[in-house]
Amino acid sequence: MLTITRAHIAEMIYTQIGLSRNESADLLEDVLERVATRLEQGESVKISGFGTFSIRQKGRRIGRNPKTGEEVPILPRRVLVFRPSHVLKAHVNGTTPGADDDE
Repeated sequence: MLTITRAHIAEMIYTQIGLSRNESADLLEDVLERVATRLEQGESVKISGFGTFSIRQKGRRIGRNPKTGEEVPILPRRVLVFRPSHVLKAHVNGTTPGADDDE
């Protein structure tokens, strides 16, 4: 599995766009910070052709400890959800977007 790091993305911005290395790193950090801030505020973030990041509120529920079977309360929490766009899904599956409309 390939891990794409912030440094890798900043280097790609540097080589493909032509900003300096420092400007590329600053641009990347600014974009990631803006995405994180919007998500913290409970807003969705849509990246066209890629997907949508959103926050979902999960309620309190009862879970079980798998070793003991003891019931354990699971507290309410917010979870990050990613929904890929149809363009990304098609790219991953090696098809043309819109060619598989029976989903």
